[in-house]
Amino acid sequence: MLSIRMSASIGTHITLLARLGGPDSAPAWTEFCARYSNLIIGFAKRRGMQEADCEDILQDVLVSLTKSMPGFTYDPTRGLFRSYLKTVVLHAIFKKSCQKSGAVALGEVESLTRAASEAPDVDAIWESQWRRYHIETAMRSVAAEFSERDRDAFERYAVEGQEPDAVAKELNISVDLVYQVKSRMTRRLAELVRQQVMEEG
Repeated sequence: MLSIRMSASIGTHITLLARLGGPDSAPAWTEFCARYSNLIIGFAKRRGMQEADCEDILQDVLVSLTKSMPGFTYDPTRGLFRSYLKTVVLHAIFKKSCQKSGAVALGEVESLTRAASEAPDVDAIWESQWRRYHIETAMRSVAAEFSERDRDAFERYAVEGQEPDAVAKELNISVDLVYQVKSRMTRRLAELVRQQVMEEG
């Protein structure tokens, strides 16, 4: 099932980035981790990294961003944040791989990162993880808007692909209601994802 944990305070994407470099940035970093940890770890796993290595990569990404965020001003005309984050994550993955294998000097990580960030398969994997991030973020938002029963029906039917009859029987609701819940939640999720994408700039 998709995780429907509520994240820390939800602000706009651009506001969050601005707060990361501010004087009282600890709450912003907590929110950043709540939003992006699964994205970063999921991408690292799909690049073949082990669970323990993924946690190290996440920490390396956070350290890199901590150093670069003071004085950072988000300017969408210079590129999307998700592209910047992808580069930082790829750099952390190559750095970890070099530490483990010793096959490539750490000084070569920059050029490898640049080359990998332009590879079609890497871009496709990153975009896939980014879409998943948006859906999970939207799911956390709708958790406050829909009942636990409705969310359960949606996950069983729309996410897991269970038969609507079986879902209705298991939850003691009508099949009609299963269809209605899917329709309402799908529309709301689409609306939230569109809003999130717009906030990215």
